Order: sequence, then C-alpha cells, then structure tokens
Amino acid sequence: MWSNLHISAVFLLTGIPGQEDVHLWVSVPFCLMYVIAIVGNAVILFIIKTDPSLHEPMYIFLSMLAITDLALSISTMPTTLGIFLFNTREISLDACFLFFIHSLSFIESSVLLLMAFDRFVAICKPLRYASILTLPRIRKMGLVFVLRGVSLIFPLPFLLKRFRYCRANILSHCYCLHQDVIKMACSDITVNYIYGFFLTVTVVGLDSLFIFLSYVMILKTVLKVMSHAECLRALNTCVSHLCAVLLFYTPRIGLGVIHRFLKGSPPLLILLLGYICLFVSPLMNPIVVSQSLGCRASDMGDEKHRP
Repeated sequence: MWSNLHISAVFLLTGIPGQEDVHLWVSVPFCLMYVIAIVGNAVILFIIKTDPSLHEPMYIFLSMLAITDLALSISTMPTTLGIFLFNTREISLDACFLFFIHSLSFIESSVLLLMAFDRFVAICKPLRYASILTLPRIRKMGLVFVLRGVSLIFPLPFLLKRFRYCRANILSHCYCLHQDVIKMACSDITVNYIYGFFLTVTVVGLDSLFIFLSYVMILKTVLKVMSHAECLRALNTCVSHLCAVLLFYTPRIGLGVIHRFLKGSPPLLILLLGYICLFVSPLMNPIVVSQSLGCRASDMGDEKHRP
C-alpha cells in the first residue's frame, strides 16, 4: 500500500485559513496585483527592447529581471487564483514537485548578482567596461545562471518521490516549497535536508555575499577617487539595484529561517512572508527599474542642454 501512496496522493494548498468565506473578495486585490506585476514588467521589457539607446549591459540585466518576474507571476497565478476564486486547493505530487518558484528564485538571485557585477565594473573599472561586458559574454553569463537555477532544482523531484507521505497533507502556502513538502514525509529526510541547506548556502548565501563584496569595493572606489558630486552620481546608479536586492532577499531569508529553525512560528506569519515572497519583487521591481530609466532620461536631457 505504501509503495503507491506517493503516486496517488495530493497536497492541499493554503489560501487564508479560517477566512474561506471571504476568499472571493480577497481574490480582487490578488488579481489586481498579478495584473500590475505582469503589465509593469511587460512594459519595462517593451521600453528596453524598442529603445536602441537602452541596449546596454545595465538595461539588458534589468530586462532579465523583468523576464524572471514575469515567469514567476505567470507560474504561480493559476494555483493562487484557483484557491481564491474556485477553492481549488488540491495539487498532485508530480505538479507540486516541479518547484518552478525555486528555480525562478535562483535565477533572479543570479540576475541580481550580475547587476551588482555590472555596477562594480562600471564604477571601479570604467575604462574596461565595454570590453568586459560584451553582448556575447552577457548572453553566456545569462545562460549559465539559467542552467544553474534549473540543474540545482532538478534532483529534488526524484529525491521527494522516494518518500511516503502519510502525515497531514496541508501545505503552508498557495504554492509548493521544498522545505514545506518534506515536512509531510514519513521517511528519513536527512538527504533532502542537507541538499536543501546546500542549495541555500551555494545560491542565496554565495550570491548575497558576492553582492555585498561588490558594494564594499564600490564604496572604497567612490570614497577614494571621486569628488562629492561624482560620488553621489555613481551611488545614485546603484540605488535601484540595492532596492531590488533588499526586496528579494529579506523576505526569502526570513521565510527560510522560519521553516528551518523556528518551526513553532505562528502560521499567519509564515503565510504572510510567503505572500510577500510571491508578490513584492514582481510588483516593486518595475517601479525600481523605472527609477533607473528616469535617471537615464534625466542624464540624456542634461547632455542635450550641455554647451
């Protein structure tokens, strides 16, 4: 009996526990957030694609960020809106084990790292900027990080299919997370726990460390060799990226710590952080990116009026 349980079993996704009678009303702001996220990121992509002056490394990386946010919104929209509009909570194990959200989160982390590298080269090695960040090299870096995001998650479905799921099958979120699913297993989850910790350290840990080191080098450069006005101008180009980094990493690190180390945390806190992870980056990144585009337009206007 146990050998076939994991094939036929389903998990139940969670909307807002105890508030099922208002799910239809809650779906209105959720639909609105999805529309804003999808339209906002699509507009950013359209502007960058149609304006030849924006075909530069910094804006190519911004377009990568917009594509990742679009994919994240589109991949989670069916399950999220299905819960709130139609009370469709069931999801098969095979569908749950795809873990699109993990792969896309790893890819977005990589894009943020590439953006930090772009700012590092632009500020610390400006004379070599064009020779270092060539279009072929950017394409290769993007492809490598996409493959990293997919390949690191690839073993998880096979590791999870070995287990027997005989505990409560109610997940904590409206989407599937590896650290949430393994709690349902009745088998020894040591390998999955170690591999999940390895993924966290090698992706989120290393990427955030390299981003931090990039900004340490940037600060050293601007404080050492630039005037006050040049320093402010250089740091202003980093503001949008720093905002995107904080919006991305803060809720995810908080959610990861709660799932791994604070297992007695209130379910509402876990649920809230889950929704923040799902919506904040796709919603706010278009606003953050528009700040970069606005700075670009301002700089071009200054150049035109310069004698």
